[in-house]
Amino acid sequence: MERDEAGFLERCAELRKLAFSFSEPLIVHHYDADGVSAGAIVAGAFQDEGKPFRRECIKKLDDEAIERCLREPEVIFVDLGGGNRRVNELKDALIIDHHQTEGIGKPQANPLLFGIDGGNELSAAGAAYCVFRKRPDLAIVGAVGDMMHPMAGMNRWVLSEGEKSGEVKSEVDLAFYGRYCRPLVQFLAYCDDPYIPGISYREDRAQELLAELRIPLEWVGGGAQKRMRAYADLDDEEKKKLVSALAKIMANSERARGADGLIGESYVFPKRPRDETYEANEFSTLLNACGRHDKPDIGVRVCLGDDSARDEARQLLALHRRMLREGIAFASKGTQDFGAFFFLDARGAIDEGIIGVVCGMELRQSWKKPIVGIALGGRGTIKVSARAPKALVSRGLNLGALMKDACADAGGIGGGHRIAAGASVPAGSLNAFLVRAGAHLRAQNEANEAMQKSG
Repeated sequence: MERDEAGFLERCAELRKLAFSFSEPLIVHHYDADGVSAGAIVAGAFQDEGKPFRRECIKKLDDEAIERCLREPEVIFVDLGGGNRRVNELKDALIIDHHQTEGIGKPQANPLLFGIDGGNELSAAGAAYCVFRKRPDLAIVGAVGDMMHPMAGMNRWVLSEGEKSGEVKSEVDLAFYGRYCRPLVQFLAYCDDPYIPGISYREDRAQELLAELRIPLEWVGGGAQKRMRAYADLDDEEKKKLVSALAKIMANSERARGADGLIGESYVFPKRPRDETYEANEFSTLLNACGRHDKPDIGVRVCLGDDSARDEARQLLALHRRMLREGIAFASKGTQDFGAFFFLDARGAIDEGIIGVVCGMELRQSWKKPIVGIALGGRGTIKVSARAPKALVSRGLNLGALMKDACADAGGIGGGHRIAAGASVPAGSLNAFLVRAGAHLRAQNEANEAMQKSG
C-alpha cells in the first residue's frame, strides 16, 4: 500500500470532530503502557474541552466486552477494536488503533490503512496524539512501551512536534531504565533492556562492579546530607568508565544483544518532575506496572498529572520488578525447544500480565525462531504471548497473523503485530493451538527456503 501520511492526518482530523460530536462516549482502552497512555490522551482531550465521558480499561476485546459495549450508545476504542469485526454491530463507535485490521466498517484512525507500519512507526498513543494533538509526551511513552525506539516514521514526526512544544527532549546516552530516578546499584541490578549477564537482578554483583570502577555510591549535598547517587549524577569520566565496563560484559556474552544495545536515543519530558515520569522508558515501565497489575486507572491518573497517584504507582512498580525477576529466573530454566518455536510453559509460575514481557526478555536476537509463552488466564483460558527476532520479521514472519490463524482450530481470539502478538484460548484447546502454530511456522520456513533457492 502506498504511504499516505497526509491522508492519515486528514482522517485523524475527521475523527477528532466525530469524537467531540459524541454526547458522553465510553472510552475503552487497552491495559499496557501504550493503551494506558493512549487512553489518557483521549480522556485528557475530553477533559480539556470540558466534555463529559466515561472510561474503561480492558485486557482484551472478547465477546463479553463486546456485549457490554453493545449497550453503549457511543464508544471510542483505543489501542484495540481494529481486530474484532463485532465492533461493526455497535451503534456509534470509532476506533484509534495500530494493530492489523480487516473488515472493519466503523471510522478508524489506523496508520496501517494508510501504508504506515503500526508495528514500529506509530503506536496507539501516537495515533491518539494525531487525532487530538494533545500531550505528545504520552505519545512517546506509548511508543517506547511498545518497543518502538528509536523513533521512526510517524513517531519521528510526533517527536518533532513534542520538541517544538518543549514537552519532549531527545538525548543519546546509556539505554537503561532509571537514569534519573534510581540509585546506581539498583540502576544496574534491575536493568533488563538490555539484559546484562551476571549483573541484571544481582545487586551484589552490581555493587562489586561499581566498587571496582571506584564510582562512589553516595552524594554529599548541601548541609552534608547524603543521598544515593543516580546515573544522571555521574560526571563524564565516571560515565565513560561504566559504559566501557558494561560493553565488555555484553561483548563476552551470546545472550546479550551486544555493546551496540548499550547506547541509544532516549526521551525526557522537561515539563514533568524528575521522577519516574521524567524519562520515557521509566514512565512506560511505571504504566506497565499499573496496567498489568490490574490498576490501570492509577496509570491514567499519573499521566494526567494527579500527584496523589504517584506513591501507589511506585508500589506497583516495585511489585512488577519483583515478579519480573522471578519470571526471568523461571524462564531461564524452563524454556524448551519445540522445533518450530521455543516454548515456555509458565502456567502457575508467571502471571498472565507479564508473560509477554518475560518472553521478550528471554528472546535472543540470534535465535532463528520465535518464542511462545503461556500462562493461566481467567475463566478457564490460556494466555499466549509470542515474540520474534527482528531478522525473522524482516524475512516475512508475522506473529499477529500466526496468532489469529492458530486460533482458528482453538476457538480463541488472537492478533497483534508482526514482531509481538498474543492470544487467549480455551484451556482444552491449547494442543490444537500449538499444533496449528507449529504448522504455520513450518510452512512459512519452507516457503522462505524455496524462495531463497529460486533466487
